[in-house]
Amino acid sequence: QVQLVESGGGLVQPGGSLRLSCVVSGDFITTDVMGWYRQAPGKERELVGTIAPIGSTRYGGSVKGRFTISRDDAKYTVDLQMDSLKPEDTAVYYCYAKVLGDFEYVELWGQGTLVTVSS
Repeated sequence: QVQLVESGGGLVQPGGSLRLSCVVSGDFITTDVMGWYRQAPGKERELVGTIAPIGSTRYGGSVKGRFTISRDDAKYTVDLQMDSLKPEDTAVYYCYAKVLGDFEYVELWGQGTLVTVSS
């Protein structure tokens, strides 16, 4: 069974920084696109950023220039560096990965980690 395990959430003041990490573990062959999404209370889940195996990235409009996504294919990890955080960044952040199992790619999600931006 393949799992995505996130870490790094917590409480941070406006203007501060936080780094989220996610590791893919279990029995799989490789990963394709990986990334992060978030869901604020009362809102739909939205894209934060994704990164392809070749390193190309895509970001949601509200985080461009403030957040940076990276991956380590040797460790099967995807990280999200969040800078200049704002109260509106408060949300549960979910790790996402497209993972190649025995026969096909499957899309997996982590359990979510809460990020709260507040003074």
